[in-house]
Amino acid sequence: MVALIVLILLLLLLGGGGLLAPALQILWIVLVIGLILWVLGFFIRAAEGSRWYYW
Repeated sequence: MVALIVLILLLLLLGGGGLLAPALQILWIVLVIGLILWVLGFFIRAAEGSRWYYW
C-alpha cells in the first residue's frame, strides 16, 4: 500500500512537471545538499584514520 502511494506521488511529481516545477527544483536542491553532506562526511571520516565501512 505504501509503495503504491509512493509510486503515485512520484508519477504526479515527474509527470506533472509543468504544475510541479518548483517542487522538482526543491528536490534537486535537497539532493545536492545531501550529496555534499555525504561527501564531507566521507572525507572527515577518512581524515580521522578510521575505516568508512564496518565489515
